[in-house]
Amino acid sequence: MTEQHSTPNPPRHPQLADDEIDLRELFRILWQGKWIIIAVSFVFTVGSVLYAISLPNIYQAEAKLAPTKESQGGGMGNLGQLGGLASLAGVSLPRGQVDNARIAQEILRSRAFLADFAERRNIAPDLIAIEGWDSTTGKVRYDSSIFNSNTQEWIREVTPPRQKTPSSWEVVDELRKVLRVSDDPNTGIVTLAIEHQSPFVAKQWVDWLLRDINDEMRRRDIEEAKNSIAYIEREIEHAKLTTTLEVYSSLLEQQTQTIMLANVRPEYIFRIIDPPVVPEEHSKPARTIIVLIGIALGVLFSLALIFLANLFGFLHKLS
Repeated sequence: MTEQHSTPNPPRHPQLADDEIDLRELFRILWQGKWIIIAVSFVFTVGSVLYAISLPNIYQAEAKLAPTKESQGGGMGNLGQLGGLASLAGVSLPRGQVDNARIAQEILRSRAFLADFAERRNIAPDLIAIEGWDSTTGKVRYDSSIFNSNTQEWIREVTPPRQKTPSSWEVVDELRKVLRVSDDPNTGIVTLAIEHQSPFVAKQWVDWLLRDINDEMRRRDIEEAKNSIAYIEREIEHAKLTTTLEVYSSLLEQQTQTIMLANVRPEYIFRIIDPPVVPEEHSKPARTIIVLIGIALGVLFSLALIFLANLFGFLHKLS
């Protein structure tokens, strides 16, 4: 008779048993603290909803711009050619901008330009004291505790070094927060954008900035051309060779042409490809994302609270 040996069941892997126990313990802790998760998540959700609703709508107006011929070295009397002509005459003219479009972008961001822009356009109330805007009339409403729109006086309470009337430094800092100037390195297209609570103000400021930067670059080029003309005229008085006089005449002609073109072209540095319009939809805030982040933070906070309570042994008291 053959003796049969029964094969014993293989022993259960201890790690699998430990994992099962750990998962059971985890589910037990979560189930015991389910009301804490619900309560804390609800509070965070309500808070995030209220916070998202309290934020004002921000509208963005933008313009797409292309550098003009003058901004790419064609202005200022075509300085590259001037340098060559001047060298033939034995004189050295100061070299100017190679890429005026790039310089114009830096000027748009500069404190001096923005301070002058804010003062001339009187944008400080719309920038600092705005409370909202009337969608029916399009007019801006001001915070009465900051600015008296009837008397055009600042009445805000501030602590030094700030003053009751905003300084140019403060205004520029606030303006830089809503201003965006960028360019596409592949196409050279420049984007100028303004964010504001009022879509009408946002569009108006973009228009003003475009006008002012073109005027500023025009003024600079005309001033430099006039200085070059004055320099050349002084040199003509001492010139004796006919060839030198001919070169000077050509230089004068180009500088005069620079002044003429600067005066007759409104879009001097930037040509508008896509003009700014009054936006109908707000760009900020992303209220759905804010609420989702609030819910996620609520869940994470509640889980941390449950595990800490379980660690110190009073989870049953909280639940």
